[in-house]
Amino acid sequence: MDTAAPLSTVTAQTKLRKIETFAVPPRWLFVRIETEDGAVGWGEASLEGHTEATQAAFAEIRERFIGHDADRIEDMWQVFYRLGFYRGGPVLMSALSGFDQALWDLKARRLGVPVWQLLGGRVRDRVQVYAWIGGDRPSDVVDAGKARLAQGFKAVKMNSSEDMGWLDSPKVIDGVCDRLTSVQALGLDVGLDFHGRVHKPMARQIAHALEPLRPLFIEEPLLSEHPEAIAQFANMTSTPVALGERLYSRWDFKPFFERACVDIIQPDLSHAGGISEVKRIAAMAEAYDVAIAPHCPLGPLAMAACFQIGISTPNHVIQEMSLGIHYNTNGHDLLFYMKNPEVFDVKDGYVEALTGPGLGVEIDEDKVREMAKDCPPWRNPAWRGPDGYVREW
Repeated sequence: MDTAAPLSTVTAQTKLRKIETFAVPPRWLFVRIETEDGAVGWGEASLEGHTEATQAAFAEIRERFIGHDADRIEDMWQVFYRLGFYRGGPVLMSALSGFDQALWDLKARRLGVPVWQLLGGRVRDRVQVYAWIGGDRPSDVVDAGKARLAQGFKAVKMNSSEDMGWLDSPKVIDGVCDRLTSVQALGLDVGLDFHGRVHKPMARQIAHALEPLRPLFIEEPLLSEHPEAIAQFANMTSTPVALGERLYSRWDFKPFFERACVDIIQPDLSHAGGISEVKRIAAMAEAYDVAIAPHCPLGPLAMAACFQIGISTPNHVIQEMSLGIHYNTNGHDLLFYMKNPEVFDVKDGYVEALTGPGLGVEIDEDKVREMAKDCPPWRNPAWRGPDGYVREW
């Protein structure tokens, strides 16, 4: 008996007949599914730097689910997660995430409602957003902060420093503080992202130095593979601690909840099991009085999926938004593949609730297919310190 097979008769209306992936610039992986009657859903399985591995995982998804009932979202989620025996991890969970998003998009479009309507309805009318800024010098981040203000943002996140050794000069900490205060002076709320590149000797000092400056949050002060050290760090500061972009399931988040060492979780809708799993992670976080602010430096489908969570989730606080000047996208930014870019307009630090059917974004399929014809693979650049030792990206 094939335990992965549908358990009831599938009609042509909901029978999956096609599952496609499209690797497109700058480093995104779009997913398109279609049923026998021609209904379509889109999702995003982007895993930066590992597109080929994620695409390969879709071979199993096609083998298992072509012919399956597209309405049975939770059944397919559980089948893929459990029946591969080896569970979790960024590659498998990113593939599952994109597939899950596409299933929700398809189902909600068929019903003519936004996905958030199927998640219990909206709990807010608009979603607070922030955007990333970068630069080597305080003047660089000030210029970037001014650009974000012009786009309508009231809050930003920036790299805390461009480089930091395991044990480093106190001047590095002074630089962190200077960068923070220079952007705060613009009137922006500022979260500091350490990308897990800080180690305990420096983290202790940073926590103390930042305390009176009151950043919005400190993100990944240490790598999330060190939950015991993060718990120690959290006890050193009253500044909110955020993490989670490199965690892929509710089980990955569990030790941080149990240690009471995180205030804001940041699961990525394209890495952490899609809409289905992030909704569960958010509910789990709420039970520990922890907020959710999904990670999303990705494309329009991932962003739209994040807004479905934000609109329908009570403990959602703010949404990262990769609009315009986020990283180096060579012109292929959040709006490039969209027919309705106005849905992501930012006003006074908020985006209005998406009201279109499905994920609420209309993808230019012709443009996606054209850009996917010759998309070179993207890799994280190697970043080395002054001694030549590789550093966290």
